[in-house]
Amino acid sequence: MPTDPLPPSFYDRPVLQVARDLLGATVEHRSPVGAVAVRLTEVEAYDGEDDPGSHAFRGQTPRNAVMFGPPGRVYAYFTYGMHWCMNLVCGPEGRASAVLLRAGEVVRGHELAAARRTSSRGARDLARGPARLTTALGVDRALDGADATAPRSPLVVHAAPALQSTHVRCGPRVGVGGGAHLPWRFWLDGEPTVSAYRPAVSRRRRTG
Repeated sequence: MPTDPLPPSFYDRPVLQVARDLLGATVEHRSPVGAVAVRLTEVEAYDGEDDPGSHAFRGQTPRNAVMFGPPGRVYAYFTYGMHWCMNLVCGPEGRASAVLLRAGEVVRGHELAAARRTSSRGARDLARGPARLTTALGVDRALDGADATAPRSPLVVHAAPALQSTHVRCGPRVGVGGGAHLPWRFWLDGEPTVSAYRPAVSRRRRTG
């Protein structure tokens, strides 16, 4: 695994480019109890104030303030009163676009990731879905605003190997009302850790 995290310049680009290029990248969270790393297999793009599916659509609030900050920051939020979701902020500061990390494969720290589950899960399901992914990594409010580009950060992202375009698929986002039709969900074809697709429900919003 590379020692240096992806730099700010990686995230300071249009959100759709960043989202696609995050596929295959490895997210590593180092905590006092150990480290867990997840290879990303599914993500979703959210384009800030131009995107009705985004938390930033109606402007800045105390909850979404991190989205308006520098690229490469972690935006973590609690949803449905049950679990955490994690995004990586991208684009220029003030733009508020972000990529929701939806699913991945645990590649390091399997025992710790499994111990964080409240129910038994096989290896495929440890980080399959945005809530399971954050649970496996141990993400909570303490990481909201963390700089994923800093080598000493508790959470960093390492570059993905080169991918062939035929390995990448895109389609509608999951669980959002506004802009649900947009093909801004990206995943790696044939990966068993990709979450199941569920059409949008208008009264609910799972956004980044």
